[in-house]
Amino acid sequence: MTNLERRPGVEVLETGRPGGDVQVLEPRLVPLGGPRAMTVHRTLPQRERSLVGAWCFLDHYGPDDVAATGGMRVPRHPHTGLATVSWLFSGRIEHLDSGGNAAAVVPGELNLMIAGRGITHQELGDPQTRVLHGVQLWYALPDETRFGRHEFARHVPPPVAVPGMTARVFIGELLGSASPVDTRTPDLLGAELVLEPGASVTLDVRPDFEHAVLAENGRVFVDAAAVEHRSLAYVPPGADTLTVSAGDAGVRVLLLGGVPLGEQIVMWWNFVGRDHDEIADFRRRYQAELGFEPDDSIDPSDPGLFGPFPEGQPRPLPAPPLPNVRLRPRQ
Repeated sequence: MTNLERRPGVEVLETGRPGGDVQVLEPRLVPLGGPRAMTVHRTLPQRERSLVGAWCFLDHYGPDDVAATGGMRVPRHPHTGLATVSWLFSGRIEHLDSGGNAAAVVPGELNLMIAGRGITHQELGDPQTRVLHGVQLWYALPDETRFGRHEFARHVPPPVAVPGMTARVFIGELLGSASPVDTRTPDLLGAELVLEPGASVTLDVRPDFEHAVLAENGRVFVDAAAVEHRSLAYVPPGADTLTVSAGDAGVRVLLLGGVPLGEQIVMWWNFVGRDHDEIADFRRRYQAELGFEPDDSIDPSDPGLFGPFPEGQPRPLPAPPLPNVRLRPRQ
């Protein structure tokens, strides 16, 4: 009937596509810190699916009235073994990291932070922003690059117009547009697609990719499967085309894709590793380096994983306690 398992809360829509049927994942609501927590809609990871290619995290937020929600306020925190992608539709966020990078995140501009073996950063909403709207994405670094140096890159993708649609390809290649950004993760795709009312566009895609389509601002059809606002459609590998259609109103979608990672990962809090012990060590190092839980076993000459940070910034976030059971890998 389908090559995707049916589970409660996950709809599998039979489309007859060569690669298999479309799986629709509904978002869950997650408060993003503070007494007036800004709510994000998270579709990756979840029990039904942890990865799409190397993409392992998708938070969708806004459009939020910053006066009511408090906006984006995420103090300094760590990452290992992954890269973060910030993509805005409206508003402005100030980025600062322990690699010495300070940048304004603005609509239509890719901000990519590769954590490598370790980095810390903060993301704070600009005081002049009134409406904040965007996505925060992570992808897992493969084993051969995950212990490399941290890096920060910015790119403004040019718009690519085709009948009925405008696209901005911020990672990878689509519609003849290629992003120059080195992701250290081969075979990855990220693009914003804006469809005109009633438009239906068939894209040439790589058949070895799995894809995900976020219905960003309204209902969209993916290979004839209806995907409601804020839900994510998963499309397995196998077909060399993907059809995205708007209804009576125009629609904006986020298209992600990639070759299946082919590695098991352990993802906990802000760390990506390969087993429980590795994650526990990342946590121990972070807590010690930032002074939350001093650890005499760390060599004073060790340069550390998480780097220096400018003075006068908000207090960093401590890591939560590890669960009482061993963390299990995802695939």
